[in-house]
Amino acid sequence: MTVSRGFASDNASGVHSDILAAIADANPGHVHAYGDDPWTRRAEGLFRREFGPDVHVFFVFNGTGANVTALQALMRTYEYAICPATAHIYQDECGAPERFTGGKLSPVKTPDGKLTPALIEGSIEGVGFEHHSQPRVVSITQSSEYGTVYARDELALIAEAAAKHELRLHVDGARLANAAASLGCSLAEACAGADAVSFGGTKNGALCAEAVVFLDPGLAEGFKYIRKQSAQLASKMRYIAAQFVALLEDGLWLRNAAHANEMAALLAREASKVAGLRITQPTQANEVFAVLPHDAIAPLKAEFDFYMWDEAADEVRWVTSWDTTEEDVADFVDGIARAVGNA
Repeated sequence: MTVSRGFASDNASGVHSDILAAIADANPGHVHAYGDDPWTRRAEGLFRREFGPDVHVFFVFNGTGANVTALQALMRTYEYAICPATAHIYQDECGAPERFTGGKLSPVKTPDGKLTPALIEGSIEGVGFEHHSQPRVVSITQSSEYGTVYARDELALIAEAAAKHELRLHVDGARLANAAASLGCSLAEACAGADAVSFGGTKNGALCAEAVVFLDPGLAEGFKYIRKQSAQLASKMRYIAAQFVALLEDGLWLRNAAHANEMAALLAREASKVAGLRITQPTQANEVFAVLPHDAIAPLKAEFDFYMWDEAADEVRWVTSWDTTEEDVADFVDGIARAVGNA
C-alpha cells in the first residue's frame, strides 16, 4: 500500500507510535469495564495536573460527541449558545447540538473565526421574554476553525463578558494543544475562564480519544447519564485513557502540536512566495488558508489531498499534522507552484 501524507486534515494522519504502544501495553489481561480501571484513574489524575485539582473529566469517542454532551450539561431546551458562524458545532455537526440539547445555536459572522465581547453583546436579546429563546452559553473554538488563536487577554475579556451576562463559557478544544503550543502556555491557560472544555486527542496523534473537562465541577453533576444517553460511554475505556496517559504524562501533546504548528508556518512562508497566491489568515496554529487562481485548484487537488474552504472565493484550507515532514511541505509547495504557473 502506498503511504502518502496530504494536507486535508489532522484527522487524516496516523496514530503516534507512542500512543499505539500505550494501547498495546493496556491490552493484556482483564480489568473492570466502563472506566473503573487503573488507566482511567491515571489519566484523570493527569488531567487534574494539567487543568486544576478540582476538574472532572469524562472520556468520549469523538469531537462531536464531546461538544454535544458538554453543551447538554450547560444549557436547557429553551436556551441558546452564541458561537462564530464558522464554528464546528454550527457548520460541521449536522445539527447534532440542536438535536441533543433541544436548544439553539446563534451564529455570529466574524472575519477570523473568533468572537469578541462586542460580538457577544450584540447577540444577546430577548432576555426574560418568554417568546424568545434565552442566552445561556458562549462557545468558542481554540484554536479556531480559521487556524487563529485567542490570546490570553482575549480569553480574559470573553470570560468577563460571559460572566457579566451569566453565560457559561464552552471551549471547543479539538486543537487546544496547538493553541497552547502557539501561545507558549499551559493547556489550562489556553482555555482560561472556561466552564467546560471539549479536549481533543484525535487531531494530535491519538485514535478516537476525546474528553469533556469541567473546570466548574458543579456542572459535572449528572454528566455520566448524559454521556451514556448520548452513546459516548466506552465499555473498554482503558484504551482511550491509555492514550491520554501517553499524551499528557511527558509532554507528547506539546511536541506533536508544536511540530504541526511549525510545519504550518513553514508551509505558509514558502507558499506565500508563489506569485498569484494569497494567504488569507494569520497562520497561528496548524492550518493555512489561501486563495489560489481558480484554474490551479483542480490540478493541485488531483495531486494532493486538501479541502476547499470557500468555493466562491477560491479559498482553500491546508492542515499540517504531527507527522508532516519538511519534505512533505517542500513537495507540496512545488506542486502549488506548478499548478499556479500552469493556471
